[in-house]
Amino acid sequence: MSIDTPAATDMIETLPPRQPWRRALRQGRIRLGLAMIGLTLAVAFIGPFAAPNDPAALVAAPYDPPGPGLWLGADMLGRDVFSRFLNGGRNLVWMSVCSTLIALALGGAIGLTAAYARGLTDQVLMRLVDVKLAFPSIVFALLFVTMFGPGLPLLVLLVGISQAPNVARVMRGAALSVVDREFVWWARMVGLPPSTILRREILPNVTAPLLVEGGLRLMWSTSMLAGLSFLGYGIQPPLADWGLMINENRNALTIQPFAVLGPIVGIGLFTIGGNMLAEGISRILSRTEGGA
Repeated sequence: MSIDTPAATDMIETLPPRQPWRRALRQGRIRLGLAMIGLTLAVAFIGPFAAPNDPAALVAAPYDPPGPGLWLGADMLGRDVFSRFLNGGRNLVWMSVCSTLIALALGGAIGLTAAYARGLTDQVLMRLVDVKLAFPSIVFALLFVTMFGPGLPLLVLLVGISQAPNVARVMRGAALSVVDREFVWWARMVGLPPSTILRREILPNVTAPLLVEGGLRLMWSTSMLAGLSFLGYGIQPPLADWGLMINENRNALTIQPFAVLGPIVGIGLFTIGGNMLAEGISRILSRTEGGA
């Protein structure tokens, strides 16, 4: 029976539109994640313009306590900790995001290709992934940094590549349950190229695990970049960087804790907020959202 009657048409037109973003904003997890990321981004990109002092200038005695003009005290050389904190997140934030995008793009391509192709291609790709997973990421990065120097683009690329195998494993597992569905076989039968099938048919159905993995990779990328700076192979002084600040002032934690605790809080807000946001969005997409 046709439903093209005025009453049915009016009823359809009055149905409220589906707006996933409204459901997302009702989730406490997503709101908190957005707040944490927003605060970190504000500090990273607006903070340098609000810094009271030059982050490289010597303005006090080493490890001076907080006081007028020095809200968080001074660091090991007498530089303003608050100014360095406001300037120290910009590079870490953009480098972490770019590394995460590289990891998701490269790892996602490997995982989806392996799941779709099966056979020898799957075996070769996954064995290469296993070799990389057996090689510690920090050692992998240090190997190339010691050869070519700690350039920022190189650090972004190395961290992205080091995180890609984890993404590939997850995406392959998620895609294996999709590649044998009817709509994928239909796309094959009508002669669509594999790249189109992967992009249009398979990828949209594994978005939720991809987002969760994106949150985890953001956390690990940030930690790895901060760790490289902590070891002296990341961002180099006199540039301000949160990982570098922790390394420079760790020996005086009991004397001047703000020089270490400030960067730790900044890194924690960014990584935890990103993870919460990605997980919350994935729950919306998979329609498994519950309470906060």
